[in-house]
Amino acid sequence: MGQNLKGIDVVAVMERIKALRGVVPKRIQCDNGSEFISKALDKWAYDNQVTLDFSRPGKPTDNPFIESFNGSFRDECLNVHWFLSLEDAKEKMQLFKEEYNGFRPYSSLSGLTPNEVVQQHANGPIFSILGR
Repeated sequence: MGQNLKGIDVVAVMERIKALRGVVPKRIQCDNGSEFISKALDKWAYDNQVTLDFSRPGKPTDNPFIESFNGSFRDECLNVHWFLSLEDAKEKMQLFKEEYNGFRPYSSLSGLTPNEVVQQHANGPIFSILGR
């Protein structure tokens, strides 16, 4: 993906997840970015019976999870690296993403890392622990 995400890019990712996992979420909480308010994503959500739950503009408390991530991303990635090029930035952000999504324990996962959860549920539906 490039620097600018469009609604069709979000739909493509959701379709890949749907093909890989065989399920879609019941609800997607998102901000009012152009990639989320697109007709393409709206149609995909409607066709797949997924509720798009938009945060109110100027109300970051509507989605504390992304606000927590944004703070961590800013403090642990953006503020500690010099980015020498777009490729350099992509590499450093990918490393942060892998650590954040794979190796950091989460209270919502009973203190486990996402990788540990995936490993524990390798033979069963991962979404069962997330209330799906």
